[in-house]
Parts: sequence; C-alpha cells; structure tokens
Amino acid sequence: MDLKRKLARLGGIGPGGKPGAKPTPAPEAPAAEAAASPPVEVPPAPVETPAPVEPRKEPDPRVVALKRMLGDWSERQGAAVARRGPTEAPRPGPLPVELRTTPHGVIHVSERLLPPEHHHGSAPLAEALDVESPLVASLALQPGLAGVDFQRMLFLDTETTGLAGGTGTVPFLVGLAWFEGRSLRVHQLFLNRLGEETPMLRALAERMAESSCLVTFNGKSFDWPLLRTRFVLNRVKPPAELPHLDLLHCARRVFKYRGSGTRLVHLEEQVLDYHRVGDVDGALIPDLYFRFLRGADGSALTPVLEHNANDLLLLAALLGVLGRRFRASGAEGEDPRDLLGFAGVALRARDYERAHAFARAAAAGDTGAVGAEALAMASRLSRRVGDDRTAVANLQRALASARADQVAPLHLSLAKLYEHGLKDLPRALHHARLAAPAESSDALRRRIERLERKLSRVSREYALDFGK
Repeated sequence: MDLKRKLARLGGIGPGGKPGAKPTPAPEAPAAEAAASPPVEVPPAPVETPAPVEPRKEPDPRVVALKRMLGDWSERQGAAVARRGPTEAPRPGPLPVELRTTPHGVIHVSERLLPPEHHHGSAPLAEALDVESPLVASLALQPGLAGVDFQRMLFLDTETTGLAGGTGTVPFLVGLAWFEGRSLRVHQLFLNRLGEETPMLRALAERMAESSCLVTFNGKSFDWPLLRTRFVLNRVKPPAELPHLDLLHCARRVFKYRGSGTRLVHLEEQVLDYHRVGDVDGALIPDLYFRFLRGADGSALTPVLEHNANDLLLLAALLGVLGRRFRASGAEGEDPRDLLGFAGVALRARDYERAHAFARAAAAGDTGAVGAEALAMASRLSRRVGDDRTAVANLQRALASARADQVAPLHLSLAKLYEHGLKDLPRALHHARLAAPAESSDALRRRIERLERKLSRVSREYALDFGK
C-alpha cells in the first residue's frame, strides 16, 4: 500500500480528525499487488481525555442582593399602583412650566405667589416669619442658628429619578420657596432633558446666594448632598454652604411619643390637619419622569409638580407651628405627647425653665404613661434647683399611673432621693429593693448593702445614745 492510501485511511482519526468521521474508503488494490505487499499495522486511535468539569461557582452575593432588591422594588411599585386604584387620566397637554432664557442658558420654571393669608391645613404660611432665631436654635439643638435672619430663609425640596445612588440619581425637579414680604413665592426648576442641568444649577446657586439659610425635611442627609454632587459632576462651582435647618430632626424629637412615625404626610395630617387628595405616590414619580423623557404627554407630570409644591408649603407651615408652640411653653391646650416632646427638647437645650413648664403641662394633661414620664422629668428638674421634696412628690404621683416598665426606674430615682437628698434611709432601702430591673444586679446589691450598713450604724448610735 502506497503512502497516499495510508494517509487516506488515517485521515479520520487522531488529533485534528473529526470525531466519528468514517475514513474515506481506498480503492481496492489488484490481487497481485495485495499479495506482494506486507500487512500494515494501523496504530490504535488515541483515546480522547474528557475535558475537566469546572466546579460549580457560587452566585455572587452582590448579584443575589441586587436581584432581591429589584424584586422588592417591583413589588412596591405594584402595591403603589394598587393603592392608587382607578384614577381619572390627566387631560392631554403640555407640562405646566414656562421656558425662560437666562445668562446661563434656558431653564424651565413653574412659579406661583401665595398671598399672606394663605393656609396649609390649619396653619398660616406667614407664621413661619414670626419664629425667633434663638428659639429655633434651641428647638433644632443648633446654636449656630441663633443669629440667622429667618426673613430670608429658603425652603428646598427635590424630586429625583430614584434612589440609585452616586451619579445615577438626578434631581429633575428642584422646588424652592421664599418669602417676599409676607407672601410666599413657590419657584420650581424642571429638568426638561437629562444632561442639561447646568443652567438649573446656576439658577439655584444664585437664589442660595440671596438667602440666609436652608430649610428642608431630611435635606441634610439627602437633598443637599445630592445637589452638591450634581454641582461637582457638572463642573459648576457649588454655592457657599448655608446654615441648614432640617425639620426632620426637630419633628422626630417633638412628635416621637405619637408612635406614628415622622413621615411628612403623617405630620401633615396629624399636626396641620391637611389631607392631600389625589396625591401622586412617591414611588411612582421616577417612572413618570422617564415616561416623559420617552415622549409621553407632559401633563402626566402635573401631579408631581403639585406634590413638590405641597411639600414646600408643608415646610413653611410646620416651621411656623413648631416655633409658635415652643414659644408658648405649654400654655396652649395641646396634646400631652407633644408637650412631653417639647420638654425633652428644651431639657437637651439646657433651657430648664421652659422644660419644666412643658413637663408640668404634659403631666396635667395625661394620667397615664405620658403623664408618668412627664412627672419623672419634672422631678429631675425640681431636684436640679434643690427642691427635693417636690421631686419626691412628683415621683410618688408618677408611680400611681406608670406602666410596668416605668415602675422600677421610678423606684430607683426615689431610692437615690431618699438616701442622698432627704436622708431617709428606711424609705431609701424600701425603694431600692423594688428597683431590680432598673439597675444591674451588682450595682443594686452594693446599693442595698450600703443602705443596710448605714441603717445598722445609725441603729447602734441610737442605742448608745439611748443608753446614756
């Protein structure tokens, strides 16, 4: 067999050959030639080694977390749509903003001027102008606000493309409001197209330069850091930092005893008695904006502008209410829970007289747990001025209406007062034995042993004196 035939037989096997391919049959050699040729040994086909099986990779935990987050977000979106229920579709039309040409470029603005007598719920907006800066500084626990001119404050609230974080979140609506006289001007800057933020940011910087401070709700953690990032990303010089009053922190401290949280809409309903009708759900706002960018009718964003305007009005109304009630020191008939909240704020601000007035008012208005806590605070304030007997009387009254979890701390306070203030050791020992959950076992054991030693010593001294 010549070389050509051998190659033909070997063409379908070995490295480079096609698996499973049959070799091309060679033409039969003449019988004589076949007899003359010695038999050719064909090498065995090499056994192919199976490819190694890669170990199964565990899914990236970040990918798993992202999928879970997207699933949760999708569920919230569906729930938000379900809560809205069937609503009347907005009338077709353009977005209610006007185009204005500025030295920095074109901006899109929605603006209105509200008269001095305008109310948001039960609160007049102009009442915000009557706040006193030292009281606001105490209310916010920010001494730096004591010298701020609140006639030139700037209310700020943003609507964004979502909570993507970093450079992915864009504020497409920057709501501003300020007073002109006693009228409130609401000025909303709208981003008509992504990538055109520069004129809007420059307009915001100019308004901030004319203002004395910012007033926001969660703006210290969200709105202002986001805007500052947008200034940097768009290579626009950020405006000078202004004193910042974040009403979220004030509301948390004052209204914490209500137990309903401090969401802006809850405060609006419970504190201002204002109930929004047809308000757009915040979870739907980013989607509405993206639909607008894809060519949807602009009128679908009208509820978003109204939502943002209401948030600005709420800021002004809430500031006015907080300032008036803090100034009154509980003289007005109010919810004892709020009075106790104001008392705690005044105590932290070291305004002890105001704190005592609020605590007494809260105790007078409630005979339950709130009243018991108010009496405990009044006791601490009485002891601060050296009136130990009034302090003890307040604690005794508090015990009569306290919850189970309040009892032990009250007994502990009474034990301290009787031991160190009134020097009544038997009563001190009695209350110490009832204060177990309020103090660690070791500390309470030492307290009881100390009181027992003192009593024993006093008894011996009395016996010696009597023996004389």
